[in-house]
Amino acid sequence: MTGKEFKYNARIIAFGKYVPDKVLDNKYFESIVDTTDEWIITRTGIRERRVLEKGATSDLAVNAIKDMVRRFNIDLDTIDVLIVATVTPDMFFPSTACVIMDKLEMEKSWGFDLSAACSGFVFACSVARSLIGGGIYKRVLVVGADKMSTITDYTDRNTCILFGDAGACVLFERTENKSDGILDEVLYCDGSGRNSLYMLGGGSLNPASHETVEKRWHYVYQDGKAVFKVAVIGMAEVAYELMARNNLKPDDVAYLVPHQANLRIIEATRERMGIGPEKVMVNIHKYGNTTAATIPLCLVDYYDEGKLKVGDNLILASFGAGYTWGGIYLKWSVE
Repeated sequence: MTGKEFKYNARIIAFGKYVPDKVLDNKYFESIVDTTDEWIITRTGIRERRVLEKGATSDLAVNAIKDMVRRFNIDLDTIDVLIVATVTPDMFFPSTACVIMDKLEMEKSWGFDLSAACSGFVFACSVARSLIGGGIYKRVLVVGADKMSTITDYTDRNTCILFGDAGACVLFERTENKSDGILDEVLYCDGSGRNSLYMLGGGSLNPASHETVEKRWHYVYQDGKAVFKVAVIGMAEVAYELMARNNLKPDDVAYLVPHQANLRIIEATRERMGIGPEKVMVNIHKYGNTTAATIPLCLVDYYDEGKLKVGDNLILASFGAGYTWGGIYLKWSVE
C-alpha cells in the first residue's frame, strides 16, 4: 500500500509526551529479585524506567495531550478522531478514548481504543492514515499510552525489569502533498505467537476470580527466548522491506525509530538496514519498554534534542504480542 492510493496524505503537525516522576533504577531491582545492574544493561540496555504511582492510563494520555497543546497551541475542538493505542485501558469499557475525551472536554471528536500491544502505535498510525486519506477527516490524534506497572509481576525477574509507564501522542493532519507525511506501511499479524507473550486472566476466557489471582494470571507472561527470535526477524524484515520497495538506500534514511523492547533487537534491525548506530533512535535506557508509547516517545525526545528536521526520512518499526509487527515510512513535517 502506498500513498498514491489515497486522495490525501497524513502528516504530523504536533506531538507531546508525559513520563511519571517516580524512577525505578536497576539498583531497585537488585533489591527485590535475583538480578544485577550489569545483567540488565547487558541483555536489555535498560538503566531505569518510570512508574505512575497514582492514576491510570488515561492520565498518562491526558498529560501527553496537554503537553502537545502547550507546545503547539492546538485547539482540541479541531481534532476529528482520537485513537488510543494501549493494552492497559482504564477498564474494558467504556474505552479509554472516551475517558480521555471527557477529561479534556473534547466534545467535537469521536474515538476508540486499538489493541495491538507493542505494535499499537504503528497500527494506529496506519488507521489514521486511512481515515485522513479518504478525505473524510482532517485531523486524527494518535496516542500511545500504557501503565505497564499494573500488569507487571514484580516477583518475576525475567519481566519486571523490562517495563515502564508513559504516554505520548502525535497529531496527523490532512495534506495534498503526496511527498509528505506517511508514505508507506507494512503490517503483519501471526496468531500462532499468542502462546509466547500474553496475559491469561481477566478476559472472557478466564474471567477474574480467586483462582486467576492466585495463579498470577493478571500479569504479563513472556517466553523471552521465543519472542526474541521472532522479534529480531520481524522488525528487521519490515524495516528492510520498506526501504526496498521505496528505493531507499542507507544514506537516504535519517533515522530508524524502533520499538524500545530490547537493545539487541534494535541492533539487529539496524544491521539488516545497513545503517550506522548514529541513525537509530534509542531511549530504552531512560524509560524501558513502555509498549505503545515507545515510538512516539522517541520522536518527541529526538525533536527536543534538535536532531529532527523537516524532510527527514524515518522508518518506524515495531513488534508485539499476537504476534503483531509492522513498519511505517514517514517523512518528518515539523520544524
